[in-house]
Amino acid sequence: MARAAGAGRARAGAGAGTGAGAGGSRAGLAARGRRGRPRAGAATAGVAVHAGAPERVTGARLITAVKTPYKRNGHFDLDAYDAHVAAQIAQGVEGFVVGGTTGEGQLMSWDEHIMLIAHTVNQFGDQAVIIGNTGSNNTREALHATDQGFNVGMHASLHINPYYGKTSLNGLRRHFKEALDMGPAIVYNVVARTGQDLEPSLIEELAAHENFLGVKECEGNERIKGYADKGINCWSGNDDEAHAARHEAGAVGVISVTSNVVPGLFARLMAAPEPELNAKLQPFISWLFSEPNPTGVNTALAMLKQCEPVFRLPYVPYALDLRAQGLQLMKELGPDVLGAEHLTMLEDEDFELVSYR
Repeated sequence: MARAAGAGRARAGAGAGTGAGAGGSRAGLAARGRRGRPRAGAATAGVAVHAGAPERVTGARLITAVKTPYKRNGHFDLDAYDAHVAAQIAQGVEGFVVGGTTGEGQLMSWDEHIMLIAHTVNQFGDQAVIIGNTGSNNTREALHATDQGFNVGMHASLHINPYYGKTSLNGLRRHFKEALDMGPAIVYNVVARTGQDLEPSLIEELAAHENFLGVKECEGNERIKGYADKGINCWSGNDDEAHAARHEAGAVGVISVTSNVVPGLFARLMAAPEPELNAKLQPFISWLFSEPNPTGVNTALAMLKQCEPVFRLPYVPYALDLRAQGLQLMKELGPDVLGAEHLTMLEDEDFELVSYR
């Protein structure tokens, strides 16, 4: 069996500090009232250093929900991360969601989370749009993290609706308005994870906000087409439906998990209709989601030696039989798979499972 070791701490509360300081930069403080809330117009002024950032985001057809690699001690492997992001950009990826579900933001402290956003901006912000997943089911945490994310230079934020401790429609409205007041944002609707649908009437209302950039929508292409027909930007959150979302339903593109492994092929899918390529990719996409994300992409990238075979619990690698299926599927896709020349099965004992320390 895989070995267990120690890892980073679970997410800290809203008061966790970062390199930006728990209260944010002087500019951020100047834009706030006595209770720490943004004054009218402050959000736009606060992110003016990124002139044209909203247009860069809304023009990005392929955004990767990027994987976070770890060292054997459970800490971030920034060398592997940088190599991975650089390879993505070289093959046509235009943006990254940092610390999303795929990047395991839910397993990070806010210190780690904001540091990784800052690092990504500093290394790659001139080459791709950097979207910080600073959403939370706690409005106070979401605002604090988003303030820090903008202070370290992210181009936009990604905001999920409050999950588990669900709220009312009016509560959703207030939560997202507060988040949008902070700066440019994409709203994320994924009912399978939150248990609560963001209905079109709410999205259409939020779309009137000056900082609303669009929605990452997982409820299918009929929903996406309805938004596109009304001029609302959408990115598909479903890799298996992304080709049709882009070329038939009117989506801007996709925020993709699969592009961690085959960025060049997904760039082609977003650039022009390629039904045969789309069909060829479907078995691999299905394999990647055989178990809840990010288990599949973590396993694949470890097998491709794009990262160490280290998993932060509660995620664990695919079992041997599933790894064998993936090995064959990636062989069939050939050199378009990142690290195809290093592809190997890996034995159970090769994996390290890390938890608390």
